[in-house]
Amino acid sequence: MRDATSNPFTPGSDTVPEVWAGRVDQQSDWERVLKPRLLAGLNERGRTITGEPGLGKSTLVRRIAAAAAAEGAWVTPQVRLPIGTDPLKAVAAAVLHLADLAGLAASRERRITDILGRVRQVAASGISLTIDRVAGPEPYTALTELLEAVGTAAIRDRTVVIIHIDEIQNVTNEHALSQLLISLGDAITTRVPIELPGGVLHERALPLAVYLTGLPEFAEKASSRTGATFARRFASTTLVPISDDDFRLALAPFTDPGWEVRTGEGAPARVRMTSEAAEKLVELCRGEPFLFQLAGERAWYAGQSAVITLEDVLSGWDAAKHEATAHVERILDRLPAKEREFVETLAAAAPELRTATGIAKSMGYATAASVGPFAQRLDTVRGIVQRGRRYSFRHRALEAYLTTEWPETGTHE
Repeated sequence: MRDATSNPFTPGSDTVPEVWAGRVDQQSDWERVLKPRLLAGLNERGRTITGEPGLGKSTLVRRIAAAAAAEGAWVTPQVRLPIGTDPLKAVAAAVLHLADLAGLAASRERRITDILGRVRQVAASGISLTIDRVAGPEPYTALTELLEAVGTAAIRDRTVVIIHIDEIQNVTNEHALSQLLISLGDAITTRVPIELPGGVLHERALPLAVYLTGLPEFAEKASSRTGATFARRFASTTLVPISDDDFRLALAPFTDPGWEVRTGEGAPARVRMTSEAAEKLVELCRGEPFLFQLAGERAWYAGQSAVITLEDVLSGWDAAKHEATAHVERILDRLPAKEREFVETLAAAAPELRTATGIAKSMGYATAASVGPFAQRLDTVRGIVQRGRRYSFRHRALEAYLTTEWPETGTHE
């Protein structure tokens, strides 16, 4: 009954898991703010969603995009940018896909034909078109014009467009990043005239939603490079670990009425999870969506019966704990030396010494102001710590790794 084909847990960012937990605010932002405003022709900023690895940034936007596509929205394939990739080439190829959805290839307008030809050049050559000075507008200008054409077609079709660019922090070429952000920003702030009944002309925004996802340092880097322009055009959110109650809610279908699966013969059946097993799974993942999916996946594979037991969760976690450790160590290793020292000092401090002054003293500084920049970045940029009269951890898996025997459970050797 429990096998690889029926497992609803999926660790990793390439697929949207069936067992979904949390991120209600971000999904509500799409449903209650972004989509209705775009359909109404109102300007709305793009969305930048950043966070440490494992918090489900890409998966969140993929879930939003999948739901929107099911309702008829035009959605780009996920544009993932490996290190060294020319972002203009990758985004141009995705926008050409949108142009196909909009039916622009069949257009007889010379202007549309010229724009498509130019963007095809961008998809082939990217930023090098600027360097080689091929005749015609800059690559980002051609990309903006095609986005505007797609947006205009979406108005006629009464739908919205979603563009998702992932791993945006990997764009190391400042010139290319500037062109990309200007192109996207210009498109989402463009207003076009439309004719209302009675021949009245009215200006409205294009129904273009842009999501940028990546590691926390991107928003900081983009703001320092483009300043107020980026902040005006993109609203930034830093994801933090989700609450235990969100995980409990996600697991509720396993306790009642049970998770529906199909037997080998195709007959419907249900897999249940004991309350003790569910609570242990929530405890082990420490607010991390990746660890939640990992623990769930391994618990599922730990047995074949119709009930996931506490023993299944513990046995599965025993097989997963090395991967869980590596996941948290990667986050710790990403931190600059002083930020890592701050985090480790915070973890080692007694509760009453978890103050700016206490941490500064332990780090060898004379005043609390000396550690202010580290604390601010760890809070507002990375979402790892919570500042206040006494400092605490937001990233509970990192805290558990530094202050307890986690991921060991004390049950299995």
